[in-house]
Amino acid sequence: MPPEHNAGAEHMLVSMLRPLVDRGHDVQVWLSRYGKAHEPYEYRGIQVVPLESRLDFAAAVRKAGVLISHLECVPSTSALARGYSKPVVAVCHNTHRPTFRDMAAGGTALAVYNSEWMRAEAELFFAEYPKSVRPAAELLVRPPVFAEDYATKPGRKITLINCNPEKGGHVLEALARWMPDVEFMAVRGAYGEQILPDLPNVDIVEHVDGTEMRERVYGRTRVLLMPSSYESWGRAGVEALASGIPVVAHPTPGLCESLGEAGVFVDRNDIAGYEAVIRKLLTPAEYRLASKRAKTRSAELDPMGELADWCEAIEALAR
Repeated sequence: MPPEHNAGAEHMLVSMLRPLVDRGHDVQVWLSRYGKAHEPYEYRGIQVVPLESRLDFAAAVRKAGVLISHLECVPSTSALARGYSKPVVAVCHNTHRPTFRDMAAGGTALAVYNSEWMRAEAELFFAEYPKSVRPAAELLVRPPVFAEDYATKPGRKITLINCNPEKGGHVLEALARWMPDVEFMAVRGAYGEQILPDLPNVDIVEHVDGTEMRERVYGRTRVLLMPSSYESWGRAGVEALASGIPVVAHPTPGLCESLGEAGVFVDRNDIAGYEAVIRKLLTPAEYRLASKRAKTRSAELDPMGELADWCEAIEALAR
């Protein structure tokens, strides 16, 4: 299971595990860091085993058909998988070197990439390695967003979710100072130093659980800001598209791919450019056009086909 601070990775993994539960599979998630829970519990059909429960993970591995891992858990999970001759699946969330390096030890039955550009980066990385240590197979599964879970009537705020410097907290602060006539919303993130402006036109919202994003965030948002220095995909932007909320973003490869023609791209250092785009989007005619593009892109990103491929791939490994 991912570190608890990586909400995007956690949402992606849960969204991929739920279809396996729906197909009748016994799915367990073993947490890798200490948290508040001490006993195993069920979450949306998934059995969750906290680290504090001190249960025997190796015993669970012996009984498992397939092991799925990601982030910093891949090396240890892969080692156990090799020891018990179990296929291991590595779900990749970013293009940082450890993501690919951890699979280069050999034994990865399936590498799952969250974007086309990540898959291309992986191909470049593994070109340096012998075929014997590369993942045996690969699959593209974009972070699944079920539009019906997020679709709502947009609100009035210009919103940034997670206000650390890498996500663009300084951009929100500058815009709020330059645009005192516009309402902003700063949603505290689960990790990183937060830039939360103490200004009369900024509504600060404490960290929001993923299941409450529709009501507490998107239902109050007119335009979503994503001036991130790095995004391998950008799940929050796709969630916003479900409601026809325009997304103004820094052109990272991941955001360009996920938002497509629905995205409005402005360099994160161009504050004046962000202001100009926001003011344009606040006019009714421009907003209608941008909202229509957002909903069209949301429909294009329906995850059902890729999730079916994912489930079939996992079932094939478990045979």
